[in-house]
Amino acid sequence: MLTIKDIAKLANVSVSTVSRVLNERPDVSEESRRRVRAVIEAHHYVPNNTARDLVRINSDAVGLIVRGVQNPFFTDIIAAIERALYAAGYTMVVRQIGFSDDEVAIGAVMQREKRLRGIIFLGGRSNYTPEEVAQLSVPFVLCSYTNAFGTLDKAAYSSVSIDDERAARDAVDELIRSGHRRIAALVAEKDDGAISELRYRGYCRALQEHAIALDDALVISTGDSFTIKDAYRAMAEHLARNDDFTALFAIADEMAIGAMRALREHGRDIPADCSVIAIDGIAVSEYIHPMLTTLCQPGEELGARSAELLLANIEGCGAHAQLTLPTRLRRGASIQAI
Repeated sequence: MLTIKDIAKLANVSVSTVSRVLNERPDVSEESRRRVRAVIEAHHYVPNNTARDLVRINSDAVGLIVRGVQNPFFTDIIAAIERALYAAGYTMVVRQIGFSDDEVAIGAVMQREKRLRGIIFLGGRSNYTPEEVAQLSVPFVLCSYTNAFGTLDKAAYSSVSIDDERAARDAVDELIRSGHRRIAALVAEKDDGAISELRYRGYCRALQEHAIALDDALVISTGDSFTIKDAYRAMAEHLARNDDFTALFAIADEMAIGAMRALREHGRDIPADCSVIAIDGIAVSEYIHPMLTTLCQPGEELGARSAELLLANIEGCGAHAQLTLPTRLRRGASIQAI
C-alpha cells in the first residue's frame, strides 16, 4: 500500500508537504501541489481516514528554546531558523529561559504540551548526558554550541557551532602578533562546562603556544553573565586593583563593549593604552568607537543549518551530524601594535 512517505519520494517533496496537500493547506507552492496530486492520481491513492485524522491532530510546531534571548548575537540566528521552518511548512514556538534554567527539562515539558515535532536549543549547556536527553522523544539540535563536555553519543544528537576554543586562540594570537604579552581575559566563568570555559581554554592555549606564562591575576570573571552591564562592573572592579595589561581578550562582543567603557572611565585609551578583541560579530560592535576587532560568527548560517538538520531528522531523511562553521576576523580599530 502506498504511504505518504512513498508519495513524498515520488513527488520529490517533503512528507510535511504531502500532509499539507492532503489537508488542503494553502501554504504549498502550486508546483509542489501539482506534483503531489499527479502521484496521488497516478497511483489511485486513497487517504486512510484514520491516518488523515492523525495528520490533522499532529502539530506542525517546532520548539526554539533560547538561553538569553536578549543577546543581540541571537537575532540573526532566530530569524534564519524561523525563515527555514516557515518555508518547510512548520511553525515556531519560542521559549526564553534564564541562565540557570534546565533547558532539557523545559524542552521535555514543551514537547508534550505543544506537541512539538522537534526542538532547537539555542545557547544552552555543553555537558548533556544520555539520561538527561532521554526525557526527549523528538529530534533536537544544539545551535551555537555542541556537547563538548558531555557524554552523548554523536549518533544521538546534532549540533551547529563554531570551534570556540580555536576562535579564542585565534583572537589572542592576533593580540600577540601585535606585540602584546600582558593580555587580560574577560570571561563568564573558567569552568562553566560551556562556551566560556572553551574560550578560556583557547586563551590559555594561545599563551602556552607563545611561551607566555598564564597570570591568574589577569583573568577577570563576571560570574555566569555575558551582559554589557556585568562586564562593565567586573572590569571596573578589576581596574581598581590591577591595570597591568596592554590588551584585553573578551569572550563576547557585548562583554567587550562593557569593558571598553570601564577602561575609558579609568583613563585607558583604546587602543593606545589597551587593545581589545572579542568573538561574535554583533552589529553594534561595528558602530562603537573605536570599531571593535572581533571574530565574527556566521549567525544566519548557524540558524539555517540548524533548521535544516532538524527538519531532515523530523522527516526521516537525514542522520545526526555535528557541524563546525568557520569564523571571520573583522579588523576594526581597537588593536594597536606595541
